[in-house]
Amino acid sequence: MIRFCKPLLLLAALSIGLAAPPAAAQTLDAVRERGFLVCGSANPLAGFAQQDSDGRWSGFDVDLCRGLAAAVFGNPDLIEFRAFRGEARFAPLQTGAVDVLMRNGAWVAGRDIRYGAEYVTPSFFDGQAFLVPQSLGVVSAYELDDVSICVVDGSGELQALDEFFFANQTSFKEVVYEEVADLMVAYRSGLCQVASASGRQLQAIRRELPDPAQHRILPERISKETLAPVVRQGDIEWFNIVRWTIFTLITAEEVGVTSLNIDSLAATRTPAVKRLLGLEDDYGAAFGLRPTFMADIIRAIGNYAELYDRHFGPQTGAAMLRGQNALWSNGGLLYAPPIR
Repeated sequence: MIRFCKPLLLLAALSIGLAAPPAAAQTLDAVRERGFLVCGSANPLAGFAQQDSDGRWSGFDVDLCRGLAAAVFGNPDLIEFRAFRGEARFAPLQTGAVDVLMRNGAWVAGRDIRYGAEYVTPSFFDGQAFLVPQSLGVVSAYELDDVSICVVDGSGELQALDEFFFANQTSFKEVVYEEVADLMVAYRSGLCQVASASGRQLQAIRRELPDPAQHRILPERISKETLAPVVRQGDIEWFNIVRWTIFTLITAEEVGVTSLNIDSLAATRTPAVKRLLGLEDDYGAAFGLRPTFMADIIRAIGNYAELYDRHFGPQTGAAMLRGQNALWSNGGLLYAPPIR
C-alpha cells in the first residue's frame, strides 16, 4: 500500500508546486536591483501619455509612474516608460517586462480574474460621453435630440446610445465607424454634429481641433469605466505600494498639501498632515519604504488636483471638468482610506 501511495503523493505535491503563484515581494526587490522602474500604459493618448519630438514622454500616466518611482527611490526620474499599442499589454506584465501598467483597458471582471493580473485601485473614472460644438447650443446630454452622432460600432457604444435616447424619448442618427481615429476625421469634417466615445478619447480629439475652446465635452457619462494601475498577482507588497501611491495623491488634496507648500509644513500640528509627511509614526516600514515615501511622492508630482490640472486643466487649451474625478467631498468619486 505504501509502495503504491508514494508515487501518488509525490505527483500531488508536484501538482501543487506547479500551480502555486510566484513568491510574494519579488517586484520591489527586482526594481531596486535594476535601479529604475519600468512602467507601461495602453496606447499613447493626449493628456495621458504622449511623446515629444525628442522622444520624451509626458502625461497623466507618466506622472503616476514618476510618483511611484519617488515612493521607491526618492527620485521620480528613475523610470523607463513604455506605451503598448493594441492589446499587447498583459503579456509584458506577466513576463516581468514591465513592473506596473498605469493605464490599461477599463477595469472589468474578466480582466481582473484572467491574465495573472490585478487592478489596484481607481486612478481615473470615465465613461461614454458626447463632444459637441459650442454652436450647437447645448450644455447637457439630455438636450440632444434629432442629431447625427459619430460612434464606433462593435464596442457597445452604439447600444449605449440607443438605450440613452430611448430612455429620454429623443432621437439621433448614427454615423458608424470602425475605429476611434475615424471619429476625429468625421467630426472635424462635419460628417456628424456630435461625436460619442469615452471622455478620455473625446478629450484627445478635442485637443487636436483647430480651436478646442469652440467645442465642449458634455458633463454626463452614459456608461461607467474605471481606469486603474495593474500589477502581477501574488505580490501583495508591490500591490500595496502602488495602491498607496494613488491614495497619497488623493489624501494630499484632501488635507491641502501641495508640491508648493509641502516644505513649509515641517512644523505642522495637524495629525493627518504629520502622518502623510512621515513626521509622526513610520508607515513606510510596513511597505518596505522610507518613512517619508508619501512626502516624496507629493514633492515630485503634487497632489491629485495638481496632477489633473497639469494635464487636463485650462493651460492645456482644452480644459476638462473633473466631474467624477473630483474628491468625494466635492461630489466626485475619489476617496482614500485614512492614514492611521
